[in-house]
Amino acid sequence: MKAIPKISKFMTTVPLTIGTHVTLKDAQKIMDENSIRHLPVLEGGSVVGVISDRDLKSFASFKGVDYKVDTVAGFSSLDPFTVSPEATLGEVCGMMAENKYGCALIKDNNKIVGIFTWVDALRAMQELLATRLKK
Repeated sequence: MKAIPKISKFMTTVPLTIGTHVTLKDAQKIMDENSIRHLPVLEGGSVVGVISDRDLKSFASFKGVDYKVDTVAGFSSLDPFTVSPEATLGEVCGMMAENKYGCALIKDNNKIVGIFTWVDALRAMQELLATRLKK
């Protein structure tokens, strides 16, 4: 039986990140232009949150929110789910499913080295089905 692969095999490396000063509008623009749904939010090089396209779409309907002025600092989810590149695919997928996390941020030496999303999970599943279960 083969070992369960590490998350580093399936993560998206060098993910786009934004600072806390970025406006909601600019964060949405970055996501749209790059066809992504999650942006880690950094302050001074450290992760302070993550914001998703779903978050941004819901904030647009909030009364008093100015998309052109308000920054992601007050809107990103705090304490994002982070794991080591050495975590196994099974561990990460299990935690994401159990807690309904949209992504996992992969940290090594306190730096973001990757992101693992549901899309990455589906790609991993497709690869595993094609290579390990193919008859």
